[in-house]
Amino acid sequence: MKSYEKKYHKYKSLIDQKIHSCIHKKEPVSLYEPMKYVLSASGKRIRPLLIVLSCEAVGGSMNEALNAAVAIEVLHNFTLVHDDIMDNAESRRGRATVHVRWDSNIAILVGDELVALAYRELLRTKSKAIAQVADVFTEGVVEVCEGQAYDKEYEMLHDVSIDDYLLMIAKKTGKLFSVSSEIGALIGGGTEREIRALRSFGTYIGRAFQIQDDLLDIIADEKEFGKKIGGDIIEGKKTFLLIRAAERAQGKDKKLIQSIIKNKGTSMKNIPVVKDIYERCGIIELAKQSIDKDIRQANLQLEKLRDTPAREMLFWFSNMVLNRQF
Repeated sequence: MKSYEKKYHKYKSLIDQKIHSCIHKKEPVSLYEPMKYVLSASGKRIRPLLIVLSCEAVGGSMNEALNAAVAIEVLHNFTLVHDDIMDNAESRRGRATVHVRWDSNIAILVGDELVALAYRELLRTKSKAIAQVADVFTEGVVEVCEGQAYDKEYEMLHDVSIDDYLLMIAKKTGKLFSVSSEIGALIGGGTEREIRALRSFGTYIGRAFQIQDDLLDIIADEKEFGKKIGGDIIEGKKTFLLIRAAERAQGKDKKLIQSIIKNKGTSMKNIPVVKDIYERCGIIELAKQSIDKDIRQANLQLEKLRDTPAREMLFWFSNMVLNRQF
C-alpha cells in the first residue's frame, strides 16, 4: 500500500510540474495571470492519474501518457472555472474563484483559453491512435457541457428522479473519468477488450466518486473535507441523498424535504434534522451500498486485464475512492 501511495505522489508531482510549465506566455497579463492562478491550485490529479495508470495497464508508459494527462486536468479546470461563474461560487479549494478575484468576463475568457490549452497538450501526444484519442476527448467536452446543462435545468424542477440524477452525473462527473481511462488505454495500445474494460472501469469509478461526494457533504469531518458540512442541503442541491429522501420519507419528514426542494434550500439549523432523516430512512446506508456496488463493478472490469503492477495500482485507486482518501 505504501509503495502505491509513494508512486501516486511521484506521478502527481510529475504531472504538477508539467502543468505548471505548459503556460509560457506572460501577456496579456489579464489572461495569463488568472490562468496560472487556476492551474497552480493543489488538485488531487485523479483524472490524469487514471490516464497514466490505464496506459501502463495495457503495456504503455508514463511518458507516452503525460501530455494527455495534463490535457485532461486542464480541461477539468476549465469546467470548474465556468461552473463557478454559473453557481456564483465565491471560493474553491480554499481560494477565491476567478470571477471573484478578477471578474466574470475574465473568468469566461480564462475558461475558453483553458480548452484551447487542453487541446494543444493533447495533440502533442505521440500515438498511432491520436485521431481516436482526440475524438474521445472531444466527446468528453460535449457530454460535460450536457451534464452541466442538465444540472442547471434540474435546479428549476421540483421533481427530479434518481434516473435523471444518474444521467446528469454520468455526463457531468463520470464522463471525464471514463474518457481518462479510455484515452490511457488507447495511448498504451490496448486491445479492444482492454479499452472497453478500462472505459467501463472509469464509468463506475466516476459514479461512485460523485455519490461519495454527496455522502461526504453530510457525514465527513469538516477539516478533512475542506468545506462546510451540509452545504448541499443549505443550497437545496438535488443530490443522491435528497432525491432518495424525497422518495422514502413520510409525514413531517417528507414535508421538510419537499420544502427544501421547493425553496431551493434551507437554513443551517436544519442540517442536523435532515441528517437525522437520512439516517432514519436508510438513505446514508443506501448511498454507501451504491458506492460499494459501483466499486465492485469497477474492479470486475480490471479482472479482464492482464495481471501487472499497474493493474494492481488501479485496484488500489478504486479502494482509495471507496474510502475517499483522495
